[in-house]
Amino acid sequence: MRQLLPLLFLTTAPALAQTVSPIIDRTDMPTATAAAPVDTLRLSAASPVLPATAPPLSRRGANQTWNYAGLIAVSQRVERFVTVASVTATSPFYLFTFGPLGGVNRATVASPQALPLAGGLPVPLPITDTHQFYSVSAAAAATQDFRSVGFGASLAGTAVPVTYTNQAQQDVIYRFPLSFASAADSSSSFFATPAAISTVGYLSQKRKRVNKPDAWGTLVTPFGSFQTVRVVTKLIDHDSVAFGGTPGQGFDLPVTREYKWLAKTHRVPVLTITTRVLAGQETITGVEYRDIYRRIVRLGTRDAATQAALAAYPNPSAIGTALLLTVPAGSGPLTVSATDVVGRRLFQRSFGGGASVLSLPAEAFGNFRGVVLLTVQTAQGTATRRVVRE
Repeated sequence: MRQLLPLLFLTTAPALAQTVSPIIDRTDMPTATAAAPVDTLRLSAASPVLPATAPPLSRRGANQTWNYAGLIAVSQRVERFVTVASVTATSPFYLFTFGPLGGVNRATVASPQALPLAGGLPVPLPITDTHQFYSVSAAAAATQDFRSVGFGASLAGTAVPVTYTNQAQQDVIYRFPLSFASAADSSSSFFATPAAISTVGYLSQKRKRVNKPDAWGTLVTPFGSFQTVRVVTKLIDHDSVAFGGTPGQGFDLPVTREYKWLAKTHRVPVLTITTRVLAGQETITGVEYRDIYRRIVRLGTRDAATQAALAAYPNPSAIGTALLLTVPAGSGPLTVSATDVVGRRLFQRSFGGGASVLSLPAEAFGNFRGVVLLTVQTAQGTATRRVVRE
């Protein structure tokens, strides 16, 4: 028996070594270098109504198995991360904010992404070339994390950098090392547009982020099978917007949770399921996973002009308030229909199409609370926006 114990240990040790939580560190975050200046990641969105075979979000703990192989892609996008130098080369205004001389705002990678204003915009602004700037701690840093250090956009052709109030109020997305054994952590962040452009438009966001690793195990998606650690991120946001010197309007957003499965070397979550607390209930509002290129079959056509201009405000909106929609001026007769996430129609209304701003009265929504899909049908095709009624 004494002779068998070493042999038993040798045969079981490799298996034991595999049944542990992955440890996510700085090397697993998005990166771009002079040798590899673009990091491209394809993501597929699936319906927020999960297949009946999907495991519940409440499944947590050690050595779990989550089978989401039944997800079906309804759209795809490509997340790109580029070197900061490539952005500052075309927009020198960012050089002294996010470049080598940026101090605490110095970024290690940039990504062409929309501004993180969840409440939406009431009117179109001449904003283009939006970027988010991120920083991952140096390998020798005593404390390591991955954080957002600011944003940039071209306003009427001029590049405008936006940073957080100070380093302590930057948005810390992850702290490392991150595993199932990690304790929950939180951070508070705040950013606002510079005073110099506040007469044109003002945006701000106050955020509390809480990260809690609650499970690890095997995740299966249409993209493959992965050893993952799951992190549940709770986001509490307060946004403020103002335009043309008018008084700003602030609003608390519904509590958002992001269930994120992280795997080594993949740089972004291999699966993210986003929920919001609506009318006291946690409701799935988004599903996105790492994927390969897939040919998406769509019913009908998309109206690119309406899709680009379409915005809903305020979003979220409260029962008893009207909702404004922006559409291209002179787009011709159009129809606006509203459905919930499982396809039940709430209402349908027709408009002449001469105005650029449409008003949807409160009575159209009745007492409905939750996620509404607003679809605008024009002669050129359709465009859709997701709004929340509280």
